Amino acid sequence: MISIIICSRNLGIDPKLSTNITSTIGCEYELIVIDNSQNKYSIFQAYNLGIKKSTSEIICFVHEDVLFHSKDWGKKLIEIFKSDTKIGLVGVAGSKVKTKAPSGWWNSPHELKQINIIQHIETGEVERWEYGLDNDALLEEVVAIDGVFMVVKRDENILFDSTLKGFHNYDLNISLLYKVKGYKVMVTKEIVIEHFSNGNINKSWYLSTQIFHDKNKHYLPLMTDDLKDNFDLKKLEFYNGVKFIYYSLNFGFNYNIVIKWFRLLLINPTDKTHKKIAKSIIKNLIKKIKIKVY
Repeated sequence: MISIIICSRNLGIDPKLSTNITSTIGCEYELIVIDNSQNKYSIFQAYNLGIKKSTSEIICFVHEDVLFHSKDWGKKLIEIFKSDTKIGLVGVAGSKVKTKAPSGWWNSPHELKQINIIQHIETGEVERWEYGLDNDALLEEVVAIDGVFMVVKRDENILFDSTLKGFHNYDLNISLLYKVKGYKVMVTKEIVIEHFSNGNINKSWYLSTQIFHDKNKHYLPLMTDDLKDNFDLKKLEFYNGVKFIYYSLNFGFNYNIVIKWFRLLLINPTDKTHKKIAKSIIKNLIKKIKIKVY
């Protein structure tokens, strides 16, 4: 059996999703819906509550705005976990590298992403994102997966970090926890879901991401074994670092961010992005001074 945990912003999930799960999963399951209509829980707390309520050895965390397109996807998950006892976490999108610099899992070279999903985008169009998983492979090892669909093998020593707040970086959190415990993190090509919304990269995401990386920097960076001898990680670290700093400053001045920038400035002082960052810092400081004056 599989336990399916959904954190809902409503009193219950859409009947279409409930019907869809029943008609596609292909095995016994229990559905645990965490009512978060009053915004009582962070996503970390909600999922931990779901884990405590669940009874299965395989636990699936999934967004409420999806539909499953694959038949017998539950059976396929059971077979995946049986095929290799080291597999601890399975998703439908992820990356083979995760930098120490603050970033999303998707902030990696295109060829290192492993994605298999039907995605609705802001323009109203629907796109099939299917890349990576080369050579007809049904499974590919990654180091971090996307939170839209995450399936874990129960481990009583692993829970989401409830000291983290909000609704971001829970996927990086659980990916990191399973990697640290010696499990494999995988993306599967056998399960296709349709996702009806995009993630929201806003101020709360940047703040959450900064906190998550500061707390877990001793575990990072991570990359799959096949990359360790032939991938320029330093270049990606620098790129992700300056990108995160530049866009963070769109949401106001932050001393911690400026300190991070100075460190990157020392590593590569000639990069053109530094001028943009400096202008943004000056702009933010002027705003801050004006506010204090008034």
